[in-house]
Amino acid sequence: MFNLDKFIADSVTFRPVSMFAADIEANKETLTKEIKDKKVCVIGGAGSIGSSFIKAVLRFEPKSVVIVDLNENGLAELVRDVRSTEGLFVPDEFRCYTLNFADPIFERIFREEKGFDIVANFSAHKHVRSEKDKYSVQALLENNDIKAKKLMDLLTVYPPKHFFCVSTDKAANPVNIMGASKRIMEDLVMAYNKYFKVTTARFANVAFSNGSLPDGWIHRLQKKQPLAAPSDVKRYFVSPEESGQICMLACILGNGGEVFFPKLGEDQMLTFSSICDDFITANGMEKDQCQSDEEAKQKAAALDSSLFTLHSSLTKYPVVYFGSDTTGEKAYEEFYVPGEKIDMQRFQALGVVEQTTRHNMDDVNTFFDHLEEIFAKDDFTKGQVVDAIKEFIPNFEHEEKGKNLDQKM
Repeated sequence: MFNLDKFIADSVTFRPVSMFAADIEANKETLTKEIKDKKVCVIGGAGSIGSSFIKAVLRFEPKSVVIVDLNENGLAELVRDVRSTEGLFVPDEFRCYTLNFADPIFERIFREEKGFDIVANFSAHKHVRSEKDKYSVQALLENNDIKAKKLMDLLTVYPPKHFFCVSTDKAANPVNIMGASKRIMEDLVMAYNKYFKVTTARFANVAFSNGSLPDGWIHRLQKKQPLAAPSDVKRYFVSPEESGQICMLACILGNGGEVFFPKLGEDQMLTFSSICDDFITANGMEKDQCQSDEEAKQKAAALDSSLFTLHSSLTKYPVVYFGSDTTGEKAYEEFYVPGEKIDMQRFQALGVVEQTTRHNMDDVNTFFDHLEEIFAKDDFTKGQVVDAIKEFIPNFEHEEKGKNLDQKM
């Protein structure tokens, strides 16, 4: 039987235990002091990273956990997961709400609670495929930035002791609007560091996270559909468990204004096609590499259902590997850029951006006003949004290719 956690450890991260285990153990006393019996609010807690953060935090026995997310099914699975995990502490007050953090209902909850000790925001459009046309771009910026500003304003009413907002490695020298939106988010939240402590983290792809390409392979196998992957895109990867741990460590142990990232070397980057090769092998099959989508779909449809099993060593499974040709794809990833002050000594597996160039609150507000003016026009274009972002982030190197990931398998 295919064991996903074992596959990730053996073939993706090549780590039998979390790379952050030593840092957690070394800082166990501080983590316990700052989390035990404290009130925690997690926004976007049903997603892969948010739910992993919750499980990391629960081990330090918070007093209460309030979770909001629009994914009702994801919240149901989160509750089942944490309550079915042996040895995992779940406080009496573990409440999930299906709502948007920008809703008035969330503000009512926040004010009645008189705030929280720890607030972590994982609500985000995270996919490069979020960039398609002007409407998807507007929705992305609304969620990742404009609504995030409303949240930050609300938090000033009852400031948390620890505030964390997840970023991405794509925020360093961004080439797509998703990455740029996260770079804007970093400037936005850091502008509030004068009101309460703010930290964030840029980190690698989370292996088999919800909605990711590798996660899609599992669904493709279940539906007897071909697997697809780019052959020329290299990425860093962390496990789902590690994704929650890096966020917890950054949230609790970081100083205000700092950005955390995992210490991963270039030799640890993998292509999606190489992972797909191992994924097929781990499922007891052989790769049948096709030259086109149509060939792969025809071969998948021709698989004999009565003979097909995921663990039959005789099964050749169709795959399509391709070169990246869509807008916003970056051939490699990076966690920091020249000019940022980096500390690589404080933690065993974490690097810290201690200082970087940031826009002040006035600059952020001016940019947001400009975005709102653009979105208010019925005939605004994606190009106008890109130009506005380039003014705010001069190193934003966006290249429009006229093709997006929704046009691929």
